[in-house]
Amino acid sequence: MMRRDKKDEEDGGNPFKNIEKATVVQEARTFNDPHIHTRKCCLILTKLLYLINQGEILATVEATETFFAMTKLFQSKDVTLRRMVYLTIKEMCKLAEDVIIVTSSLTKDMNSKEDLFRASAVRALCMITDGSMLQGIERYLKQAIVDRDHSVASAALVSSLHLSRENFEIVKRWVNEVQQATSSDDHMVQYHAVGLLYQIKKNDKLAITKLVSKQARHSLRSPFAHCLMIRIASKIIEDEEDSKSNSLYDYLESCLRHKSEMVVYEAARAIVNLKNVQSKDLSPAVSVLQLFLGSPKPHLRFAAAKTLNKVAITHPLSVTTCNLDLENLVTDSNRNIATLAITTLLKTGSEASVERLMKQITSFMSEISDEFKTVVVDAIKALCLKFPRKHLTMMNFLSSMLRDEGGFEYKKAIVDTIISIIEENKEAAESGLAHLCEFIEDCEHTSIAVRVLHLLGKEGPKTLAPSKYIRYIYNRVILENSPVRAASVGALAKLGAQVPSLRENIVTLLSRCMTDSDDEVRDRATFCVNVLQENSQSLSNAVIVNGLNVSVFGLERALMHYIKTDSEQPFNLKSVPVSNTRVEAKVDNITTVQKAATTTASKQDLLAEQLARIPQFANLGPLFKSSDKAIEVTESETEYVVRCIKHVFQKHIVFQFDCTNTLEDQLLENAFVEIEPSDDFEVESTVPAATLAFNTPGTTYTCVSVPEDVDMMTGSFVNTLKFIVKDCDVNTGEADEEGYEDEYVLEDVEVYPSDYMQRVLKSNFAASWEELDGEQESEETYVLSSISTIEDAVKEVTDLLGMQPCERSDKVSRDKNSHTLLLSGVYVSGDDALARAKFALVQGQITMLLTARSKNEIPLALIHKAVG
Repeated sequence: MMRRDKKDEEDGGNPFKNIEKATVVQEARTFNDPHIHTRKCCLILTKLLYLINQGEILATVEATETFFAMTKLFQSKDVTLRRMVYLTIKEMCKLAEDVIIVTSSLTKDMNSKEDLFRASAVRALCMITDGSMLQGIERYLKQAIVDRDHSVASAALVSSLHLSRENFEIVKRWVNEVQQATSSDDHMVQYHAVGLLYQIKKNDKLAITKLVSKQARHSLRSPFAHCLMIRIASKIIEDEEDSKSNSLYDYLESCLRHKSEMVVYEAARAIVNLKNVQSKDLSPAVSVLQLFLGSPKPHLRFAAAKTLNKVAITHPLSVTTCNLDLENLVTDSNRNIATLAITTLLKTGSEASVERLMKQITSFMSEISDEFKTVVVDAIKALCLKFPRKHLTMMNFLSSMLRDEGGFEYKKAIVDTIISIIEENKEAAESGLAHLCEFIEDCEHTSIAVRVLHLLGKEGPKTLAPSKYIRYIYNRVILENSPVRAASVGALAKLGAQVPSLRENIVTLLSRCMTDSDDEVRDRATFCVNVLQENSQSLSNAVIVNGLNVSVFGLERALMHYIKTDSEQPFNLKSVPVSNTRVEAKVDNITTVQKAATTTASKQDLLAEQLARIPQFANLGPLFKSSDKAIEVTESETEYVVRCIKHVFQKHIVFQFDCTNTLEDQLLENAFVEIEPSDDFEVESTVPAATLAFNTPGTTYTCVSVPEDVDMMTGSFVNTLKFIVKDCDVNTGEADEEGYEDEYVLEDVEVYPSDYMQRVLKSNFAASWEELDGEQESEETYVLSSISTIEDAVKEVTDLLGMQPCERSDKVSRDKNSHTLLLSGVYVSGDDALARAKFALVQGQITMLLTARSKNEIPLALIHKAVG
């Protein structure tokens, strides 16, 4: 097709490296020649595709002229040239105008007798087709789905899958042809047919369950289709509450005996990844993976080792049966497999085997990639939590890894692991901080250095000799860039605030930073020097140690509002929303693509801005707190699906009801939730949802005022969804002019004491506790008769109070009969609230002494009400 010089072949050069867009566009005029030069035209199309895939932007005029010239190539019967034309049409259909001009040519090729043309023509035709044109070629596509030629059928099925994203209602009508294609003898056709059938029925859980049950009874020929069916089945099992009695689990187990290794592995992976799987249910899957460990095929050994490595995190005892096979893989010629084997053994092995395994892995650490070095780091982290007494061995190993060459992610994983070990095991703090101090002396990653400096400021004052860290921190002020210098100033200030004996020397060092070239460094240094010179421990704790626990986005909005109002009153920081502790949720799908996204505002900030736009809520003041998770007030399978989110303001609560109408033949109008509150709550306003179309979410709000009596601030709310129903045509979506009123009873919504409390972390709980000495204090003793372990008691009390555990006091040591839980939070009025719960386990019964402090007596009453 094209000639390459021998020099290019030897150098491995790119023949298209220096081509220019203008030249290629000019060459494309060759397509208009009366006599078509096949080789030349193929080369030009190849250049054109190369430019497009390299991100070169063709102007609309250039693309359109080239596209129209290319249509002349349909006169050629050369198979290679014609397939290049199809590829170029698919790439240029979004760049050029009036591309539908080739519809007739592609339709003709799709129905021709040349099978090599037909499959490619189907793909190209579906790329240029929109909803208005699809009905015109619908008949041809339905025929292609059940075509005798497997490549044509597969092309039609894949193209239909893409079309269903924009034209679902049309593609849904092809379900009979797709169902017929699932019986094809060809593996790929059957696989694509099952995928399209799932796409068509995915919104109907009952239909999906029947699909899996049917295909499980009639064994699929395609291993690819089997793998897809396994993923669908595992998703259904996870979505249902009672997964053990589900027949689909038996289907997954039956796939472990399939003749295809691909299907067997997919079934084993699906079983071990089920959310609530028990150790006894893992046995068949682990046995299969154990057989794969001894396979002569490297990809099977790798897959089994990687899967078992993940299983060992949650069910280490289930993997111990594979330890002998994993030991044999330690010397595997594939170092990635050996790494996975050793890290799995580290998670499942005994304390005595740790040092031996560490020596083995040290021998080839330099031979593996950063990705697998990170796997080793994760295993060491789990090992340190499992065997705290081995922290010195682990720390030395991690320190040597820090000195080795490696990328940002690798170094970050090591630092994160050391920090986690320090936080979990106080005995490891001294050695861990020492290793991190050495690391930042030659750290080229700014974000990692900033994090280490923050840790030194937090943990350094708690060590026996805090003064030894000053040198390492101040070196960063002299040698590093401005973000690191700013972090160093903050770390020094925290040392000075918490260690009075060092305060004078640290003020001297910080004074030198007041002439720094960077604004941020100068401002931080000036602020910290002035605060430390006040010699007020409460002030230092409030603004340096604990910091301002406010939303930055909310602070900006409050300051802008304050400037615009020209108020003579000083700015009140209590008018700013509190920054809460975020909880991340993991979403599992059949195929999941995770993207890291950073936003300026948190979820609560966005909700506050959204509520502020509604006129009825504009004067409620700043939003204090919103529910972490939406409350389901209907079953997920009902005709109307409603979820509730509580938004708490200082004197009001706004209930946000997100409603979805799942009835295709109904349109709901003026939908709102009528609330029947308990005694002293009063409904002030309601914002209805104008319309609720089929599967289109809508939102309605109800605002209630909060009573001042602390005994009446909690209660249950009875809810009824009321609306006007209008029948509508399923095909056109047009609704009747007249409707009728109807209602739907929802589940009750509870308001708890924890709704009035926001989680706020106090870095130095003891200092904050002493600050509130002499303020309001209450103390009660409780017997927790329904709870059997201290660990469960800590979790239950933390959830009931809605407060933040401090100084990792939520971690309960094993084999201890007593524990102290430290909790901090902010009440809706803006007042700090602290609680100290002392647990004791005596004769199988747990007793709790709960002490609470605050400047306001209402949060104290709510704290005891939540537990009592």
